[in-house]
Amino acid sequence: MTHLSPSGRRRRRALQAVAALGAVSALGLAAGCSGRDAAPESTFVLLDGSKATTADLKGKVSLVNFWATTCVTCVKEMPSIVATYKKYEGQGFETVAVAMEYDPPAWVLNFAQSRQLPFKVALDNTGNIAKQWGDVKLTPTTYLVDKQGRIVKRFVGEPDFPALHALIEELLAQPA
Repeated sequence: MTHLSPSGRRRRRALQAVAALGAVSALGLAAGCSGRDAAPESTFVLLDGSKATTADLKGKVSLVNFWATTCVTCVKEMPSIVATYKKYEGQGFETVAVAMEYDPPAWVLNFAQSRQLPFKVALDNTGNIAKQWGDVKLTPTTYLVDKQGRIVKRFVGEPDFPALHALIEELLAQPA
């Protein structure tokens, strides 16, 4: 066992605290936009130029997915997000895929068209939407929102889709 000076022990405790905060953040448990917080009031500018708002999602169970065309995990998970949307769309389920501000709009449009994304795709040209939703920096980051407009779950990285589907079904069964 090594003996540290008082300053060495303080430095070690500080490093342990920083490591713990990093682990909490990596698990998606950091402050901002966590379980049962109200979803932020946001206006999504869609690829066709129309707009949708968070208020438009109330009464539905919604998946809000922050992604980028250059994100390998985002591209990998997109077919599962499409399948999830198609599975639940007629039951009061909505999906909004929000492209990050650094993603060129032409690339997003090409991706959405070539893969025939069936849900709303928004451009976050200014980064304001990502900031409103807990200062999203990592992609993919996905939020599941209940019918009352509250965030139920945040996923950083690809979700466990069977678990996500079980949660969606539970939320769809609840009254609006």
